[in-house]
Amino acid sequence: MKVSILIFLCFLPFSFGSLSVGFYASTCPLAENVVGDVVQARFIEDSSITAGLLRMHFHDCFVQGCDASILIDPVPAKNRTSEKMANPNLTIRGFDIIDDAKNILETVCPSTVSCADIIALATRDAVALSGGPTYLVPTGRRDGLLSDPSQVNLPGPNHNVSEALSFFTAVGLTLDDMVTLLGAHTVGFAHCNFFQRRLANPDPTLDPTFRTSLAQQCGALSINKNPTVFLEPNTPDLFDNQYYRQILKSKGVLNIDQQLALDPSSKGLVSNYSVDTKGFREKFADAMIKMGNIGVLVGNDGEIRKNCRAFNIPI
Repeated sequence: MKVSILIFLCFLPFSFGSLSVGFYASTCPLAENVVGDVVQARFIEDSSITAGLLRMHFHDCFVQGCDASILIDPVPAKNRTSEKMANPNLTIRGFDIIDDAKNILETVCPSTVSCADIIALATRDAVALSGGPTYLVPTGRRDGLLSDPSQVNLPGPNHNVSEALSFFTAVGLTLDDMVTLLGAHTVGFAHCNFFQRRLANPDPTLDPTFRTSLAQQCGALSINKNPTVFLEPNTPDLFDNQYYRQILKSKGVLNIDQQLALDPSSKGLVSNYSVDTKGFREKFADAMIKMGNIGVLVGNDGEIRKNCRAFNIPI
């Protein structure tokens, strides 16, 4: 199994910036196996969870670094908010996967493996199970002590390339990183409200036949009805480069997807990835490792949560 091979390799420690591959080799050698088994069990039930975990990891890292602040639950009775209450995070899925892995790890090696590392490992394993690249995840992150919804400011589906890029450069990522990471849209789906305005006021950059298909799938939106459509309908459960081929045909579901294929700064890389599967896979792995290193807490900073949904000492 791919995940098992990766875990074996991770027992050979080497450094990547402030993190290191094989960080838990001596303190919790079963850590990556535990995460991999939990992810595989869920993937068998629901292969779309790959997209859910990718989105969780992205939303976590882009706020105040990869510190698992997105996992904290709000406590209404004590008027405590959290990032989960921010609008972009209301449709995040997969929290229970992180919980399941954490519960097992707290039995095997208490207060050792961070929730932030579990997110990064779970995402890696889900990508591999979907047929995507396998890569080594540097670990050693610690969990943050703040989860504030007012700090959640993320690139949105209606942004153009320059607008979206400003969010990526703010956290040390490049245009190439952005085009590569958005390739994650090759799996998963989007709620219709995220692109409804492209249908209501026909977007000339959207293929007319494809627009009709999207409109039929979405129907009339309401408070209780907000359907989903695949971001890449040809192979929605397979991590491949079909996303880039789709947007080159003017069939990008989200505005930012379509703009990647139109903007002079990004369309060249889109074209390259549409024909270079190997190149995309390698660059995606590199970009994920780079993203996973954003603003990490290490050493004595932060904490190792016992429950991923709550700080060890409630505030």
